[in-house]
Amino acid sequence: MKDLLNKFENKEPEIVFNWKDPETEAEGWTVINSLRGGAAGGGTRMRKGLDMNEVLSLAKTMEVKFSVSGPAIGGAKSGINFDPNDPRKKGVLERWYKAVSPLLKNYYGTGGDLNVDEIHEVIPITEDCGVWHPQEGVFNGHFKPTEADKINRIGQLRQGVIKVIENPTFSPDVNRKYTVADMITGYGVAEAVRHYYDIFGGEVKDKKAIVQGFGNVGSAAAYYLAQMGAKVVGIIDRDGGLINENGFTFEDIKELFLNKDGNKLVAANMISFEEINQKIWSIEAQIFAPCAASRLVTKEQVDQMIASGLEVISSGANVPFADKEIFFGPIMEATDKKVSLVPDFIANCGMARVFAYFMEKKVQMTDEAIFSDTSNTIKKAIEKVHQLNSDKKNISATAFEIALKQLI
Repeated sequence: MKDLLNKFENKEPEIVFNWKDPETEAEGWTVINSLRGGAAGGGTRMRKGLDMNEVLSLAKTMEVKFSVSGPAIGGAKSGINFDPNDPRKKGVLERWYKAVSPLLKNYYGTGGDLNVDEIHEVIPITEDCGVWHPQEGVFNGHFKPTEADKINRIGQLRQGVIKVIENPTFSPDVNRKYTVADMITGYGVAEAVRHYYDIFGGEVKDKKAIVQGFGNVGSAAAYYLAQMGAKVVGIIDRDGGLINENGFTFEDIKELFLNKDGNKLVAANMISFEEINQKIWSIEAQIFAPCAASRLVTKEQVDQMIASGLEVISSGANVPFADKEIFFGPIMEATDKKVSLVPDFIANCGMARVFAYFMEKKVQMTDEAIFSDTSNTIKKAIEKVHQLNSDKKNISATAFEIALKQLI
């Protein structure tokens, strides 16, 4: 596995597109790791301080993720080094997508990511640039459909991603019009935990869970875990968090979900970040869902959780560990050897899978069909790992081996 990983990490990307905004200090990159299957896919993120290496590592991560979620294409990513709170953001995005639109027409598909919204920014701005849909390049490069087929599938994709969830099983409040895109990644993170216990032994009910981050992914993961009967005992977010060692009820978690301020946890009795960061890692919990930014989780935090009974980690964040390596750094490797670690490219593949699902020929557009498809994709990936390695340790190493054999 290590040899395969080194080969994959050190292989130069096929395409690096670099852009400098003529009107602001913004700089952007699209990195296409490979045009496997004739196309590549990966979202667009924006943050101050972002550099090409971050984009490159995310492009490689996407390629591994597609080996699980499908379609069988290369990995890519776009990143813009610019403050997303700057009032000039819209203009930057408009000029960026205009510059990158030839790629989006032919072989690159994109979507929302950190600080860039799929529905309110990516879709309308790319449309104004003459791109039918941000995934048009994947259709043209990989699927090569007839014009009529392309129109049908793009229509399916457009409707599907912004589809409002009507089934109360999947929505915290059907009147609030939560979409598939809002909920699917966190749903997958929770389902990865459920399938892990089903396949490797045990059950989710009454297990205690810690959730890191309460944005789109973390809040949805907490909601679905609580719905399964897990007891969320701690939530740590950017500005603070909450602890209840007996576990919050499902109704408590639902209320916290509905009271979010955008992507932030809001509660009257919140503990400061400093205090919760000292306490949370040593609370008794069997499940940990890191769903905040990349590269935050330290070895000390993992060791404290293991000492307090940790059994499984379901990675909602891409590369959640504070390693500098693209994928499998020393903290991740050490963690994988001690507890069950479901890697990001399986646990958080929900959105990538939704794209792949809607790109197929006519599919069912019900909430049940969409969510079940993501759940089954994650289940199959965990089953494949279990067939090769039924031990509860080294799950990520086994999963990487399966993925890299398809890519190299």
